[in-house]
Amino acid sequence: MPEPARARIAAVTAHLPTRYRTMDEIREKIAKSGEYAPPPGLLEDLTGVRGVHVRGDGEDASDLAAAAARAALDEAGLRIGDIDLLLFAATAADLIEPATSHLVAAKMGATCPVFDIKNACNSVLNAMETAASFIETGRYRTVLIVCGETGSLVTRWNVPDRQALLRALPGYTASDAGAAMVLTAGPAGEDGPGITAMRFVSNSAAWEACTVSGGGTMHQRSVHDDHTTLRLNGDLRQGLLDILPDALAVAGDELAAARAGAFVAFHQIAMPQYRQMLDLFSLPESVCLPAVAEHGNCAAASLPLQLVKAREADRVEAGDTVAMLGVASGLSFGLALVRW
Repeated sequence: MPEPARARIAAVTAHLPTRYRTMDEIREKIAKSGEYAPPPGLLEDLTGVRGVHVRGDGEDASDLAAAAARAALDEAGLRIGDIDLLLFAATAADLIEPATSHLVAAKMGATCPVFDIKNACNSVLNAMETAASFIETGRYRTVLIVCGETGSLVTRWNVPDRQALLRALPGYTASDAGAAMVLTAGPAGEDGPGITAMRFVSNSAAWEACTVSGGGTMHQRSVHDDHTTLRLNGDLRQGLLDILPDALAVAGDELAAARAGAFVAFHQIAMPQYRQMLDLFSLPESVCLPAVAEHGNCAAASLPLQLVKAREADRVEAGDTVAMLGVASGLSFGLALVRW
């Protein structure tokens, strides 16, 4: 009988475009594009974010993903031919059809099966869940998860007044980024490395709270700013409060383990939301990292980016327990526990 397998993280990388747009530059662009000019310092005060990364001219989501993927393969000591399955997991996409995973695979010379996984900012977490399931059942042994986010494309520049600015506020912290993760099969020993738990809950009744609604069947060909940019339509904090009881019921033990672990990465939109997450889930600030302040909201690439930053700072070592908490519009909550 084959030995039980556990998915372990063999590599995790992030790719950040070199172009950087400060909040003051964002304010100036808003002032030049529309009727309303935000006062100096307002965006920084509201978000606590210094700036965002912006893709290069002609650079697509697949390019950001492929750049991170090449680095992940190098870190894992693998070639693209060693990959059994490639998953593209992001809020962004190159095209409506085909799946962006095909474009990443073509750029990397991959010939393995591919498909996309899309669940807003929880896309990478759901890809981890999918990959781990395949690995544990023996379907695939080595899975490459790639992510390319182009949030700068859904930023609204033309706003008529302060209220419109506040509805568009999430778009001003949206950052472009790539990320990648290699999951491989390892023995499911009691103290061995790998993904030890994953938990998910959803509150889909709150789907309207935050949207980019253009391109789908509701507003297929619309070019109106309300449809083509990131728009806050409701209270995201209330959505978090509504889902909190279910999250605690489903993942209470795992959350306790996360608080006692070495590092907790969680999806970050802006600094006020960072503080809210610490309070809502009783997370010790000493095990978290406010990456959003410098790098903005990297959407589904946010969690891998925080893991990379934590490793660079020697905050994660072999044997440590690491938690990844995802909160995404829709609204969904996800948690992964990983023994490093």
